[in-house]
Amino acid sequence: QVQLVESGGGLVQPGGSLRLSCAASGSIFSINAMGWYRQAPGKQRELVAVITSGGRKNYLDSVKGRFTISRDSAKNTVYLQMNSLKPEDTAVYYCNLVNQRNGYWGQGTQVTVSS
Repeated sequence: QVQLVESGGGLVQPGGSLRLSCAASGSIFSINAMGWYRQAPGKQRELVAVITSGGRKNYLDSVKGRFTISRDSAKNTVYLQMNSLKPEDTAVYYCNLVNQRNGYWGQGTQVTVSS
């Protein structure tokens, strides 16, 4: 089994920054990709950013230029640096890991952007 522990969410004013972290542990095996999804109230979960084992990164169009995904492979940890946050970024953010066996989800961390 794989465990994903997220941290770094919170309340921030528009224009502010937050950094999310997700540490993976357990029977990780070979990671294909790690990423971040988000789900706002009444909306479907959407992919925000993903980084593959080869280092390729993809972003949701609305966060390009504001969010940066990175990883520390030695620590099996993925980060999401979020800058210039907007109220529409408010959501629960979920970490996701895909390996050769399955896909796994973290418990989610709330990000609220409000003045």
